[in-house]
Order: sequence, then C-alpha cells, then structure tokens
Amino acid sequence: MNKHFDLIAIGAGSGGLAVAEKAAEYGKKVAVIESGRIGGTCVNNGCVPKKVMWYAAQLAHAVDDASGFGVPAQRGATDWGKLVAGRDDYIANINRYWDGYVADSGITRINGHARFVDRHSVEVDGVRYSAEHIVIATGGQPIVPPVPGADLGVTSDGFFALREQPRKVAIVGGGYIGVELAGVLRALGSEVTLVALEERVLETFDPMVGEVLMGEMRRQGIVLHMRYQVSGLLRTESGVALEKVDGACLDGFDSVIWAVGRRPNTADLNLDAAGVRVDRGGIVATDEYQNTNVSGVYAIGDITGRAALTPVAIAAGRRLAARLFLGQKEQRVDYDNIPSVVFSHPPVGVVGQTEPQARETGENITVYQTDFTPMRYSLAGHGSTTAMKLVCSGEEERVVGIHLIGDGVDEMLQGFAVALKMGATKADLDNTIPIHPVSAEELVTLKRPQPQHDREHLQDAGIEWKDAG
Repeated sequence: MNKHFDLIAIGAGSGGLAVAEKAAEYGKKVAVIESGRIGGTCVNNGCVPKKVMWYAAQLAHAVDDASGFGVPAQRGATDWGKLVAGRDDYIANINRYWDGYVADSGITRINGHARFVDRHSVEVDGVRYSAEHIVIATGGQPIVPPVPGADLGVTSDGFFALREQPRKVAIVGGGYIGVELAGVLRALGSEVTLVALEERVLETFDPMVGEVLMGEMRRQGIVLHMRYQVSGLLRTESGVALEKVDGACLDGFDSVIWAVGRRPNTADLNLDAAGVRVDRGGIVATDEYQNTNVSGVYAIGDITGRAALTPVAIAAGRRLAARLFLGQKEQRVDYDNIPSVVFSHPPVGVVGQTEPQARETGENITVYQTDFTPMRYSLAGHGSTTAMKLVCSGEEERVVGIHLIGDGVDEMLQGFAVALKMGATKADLDNTIPIHPVSAEELVTLKRPQPQHDREHLQDAGIEWKDAG
C-alpha cells in the first residue's frame, strides 16, 4: 500500500467522509482512518437511529388518538425487539452503502486508531502514513460524570444497545439528548423521570421553548425534577437510586441514562507531537477556515466546539476540500444563523437569536408570538400545544430569530431559515399568502403586539386579545 496521500481524514463520520469524498472527486489521493463503524455518531449512535425511534413514538401517539377520529385502533405493549432489530438493519444498510461508496471512490480506508507522529504523519497499529493535508474529524463521545456508582447508568450510546425496553427509567440531563430520549421512552410505554441541574429543559434555547416543552412533557406523564444535582448512583433493593447533593433520593429505577453532554474525541490523538493547540475540554482550536495553529492540519465537526450538527460538519468538510484543491480560497462555513431541530415530543425548531440575545444587542426589538392547539388534535380529546415566536430587529423589523415548538415544526423550519438567512423582514412574511389550514401559516399572519394599556382596556370590556390572527 502507498503510505503517502494528498489528504488523510482521521474519522469516517460526517465531516471526515465529506472532505475525503470531495478531495477524491477532485482527483486527489485520499485515505480515511476509522476505528469503528463507518458513518460516525450520526449514523450509528445519533441522529439516524434516534429518528427511527422518534418515528415509532410518533406512531404510538397516533394510535392513541385514532379512535377520536373514528379509526379503530388500540395499543398493546411495544415490541421493543422488533423495533430495535429493524432499526439496526436500517443502520447496517447505511454502513454497507458507505463501505461500498468509499471503495468505489478510490478512497483508501485504514482501520484503527490514529496517533500523530509529526505535523505531516500519523501512525496506525505501528504503520506510518503521511499526507500534505491531515484533517481531524474524530467527533465526540458522551460524558459520564465522575460520581460514585456512575457505571450503574448508561450513556446515549448504551441506550442504543438496550435489548429490552426499560420499565422505569431515569434520564439525567435536560439538553436535547435528554428530552429526546425521554419523549421516545415515554411514548413507547416506559415510566420516565428526567432530572437536570437547570431550572428548565433546553436552557440555552429561547425561554418560550423550554417552558412549553416542560408543560407538554408533564402532560405526557414524564416526571421532571429540575435543579437536581446527582451526587451518585446506588444499587438498592428497589433498583438503582439517584442520590442528590442535599441528601434527597429517587429510587426504584431499572435503568439510568446519562445525557449530560459530550466531549471531543481528541485525548488519544497525540496532538502534542504535531504541535496542535488544544483548548479546555479537548476542543481543537481553529480559525474560520478550519485551520489549526499548525499549517497543513485542520479540524472540522464537533471537536471544534462550534455547532455540533451533522450538516455543519459536512458543509465544513466540503468547503475545506474546495479551498485546498480547487483554489477557492474564501470557501468557509458561515456559522451564523444555523437552523437546528430537537426531536422531542413535540419537536422544536429554531434559527437565529433568542429573545434575550436580541435584546442584549441594544437594537429596537419587536416580538411576535402565538400559541394554539393544531387541528391534528381537533377530535383527539386532548391537545398538544404549538407555540411560535418571531424576534424582529430595528425599524425595518428584520427577522433575526424564529423559535417553534409543536407538531410539524421540524419540517416547516427549513424554508423559513432560508428567509431569515436572506434578511427577510416581518413585512416580507406578511406579504406571503398563507397556506390554509396548516400550522405554518401562523408565521405569516402574526399581528403586531398590542400595547399593554390597550390590552387592559379590551379585557375590561370583556374582549380577549390574542397576538396572532
């Protein structure tokens, strides 16, 4: 095997495959180094298997609501084994696709763990490989807090390895992973408790999102314990207990899932040998063009500490390849206004500034907001809230933030994200003819907030004011 390449990508996840694929397309000699299954976290232990489980949960909710619409349906116990087997087969097919695609693209695949020898070479199982350009794209791994009994719980990786459905599960963490797993497990029939340090779930999101989601989670029967700092896990006669720093205890769980964040996979790369600077937490420092402090060494994806999203890593990889091999020197990712979705129940979709962030700019900020029950629940006998917020800046009311929670927002956000990225104003949305009847029409029919004194006057007259038409 030729051991010198134009480019080596360390990690065959979304970012590594993207840069390798494009470099090979541009006629370069390319290798990818991977110690696990091809596809990285997203394919194997992240977005893809999670979304399969989310669809199962959505179908379970649909069965629950079907009788209200005259459709005879009744739920039994979830066939966890069938669900998991089908999910794993689906993932295996993706792995096989990428295995074949890499081979057909002329990319050399090297199995094993890479360690830097110097700035232009790495070693895998005692064999040295060199390249003019080396891209670090090793992704992240779940964090397990250093508390007594931590090994009594599993991480999100462990969740996807469960062969039996938990009967009573505690999820530690109120971020996107925690709320996603909580929603799936509850919909499929598990008793779910979520504990978190923060005052509300999804604390880094706009406050409206977390507040509405917490209400929906409680309505679904998920028990929430906020401001709960776990000091350790303990095996008891009733199962596994979560001990709190103040001495309180939650007991009787057959499963505990750690969902307290992720950290970069950089500790074992021997980056010191190449002189690559690593910041606190293992993050590889890069500039806006993915360059590290060492010429010829680059980093993309979760390890850079920027938006930890699959499409971001893919975009960074493709643009890096174009910059290196097509002479497109200004190719880079714009990390502003990246849309993202949380597959909770109901889902969340956001892009741009939160209301608090926008107000910190000192600009004149106008907020348009509404909440309602979608027609999807008109005959279901219960409702699930949809809430929407537009954050607008300046006299021209340029839309700088869109925050959505509710059925279907995961699909509707993409187009509105384009509008925000292009600088759309509230008037541009108002000038768009709405589609009716769909939830998305609310975003182009929101009315200007009424002054408080006018609201009070209307209320005194017995008239209810709503922010949206």
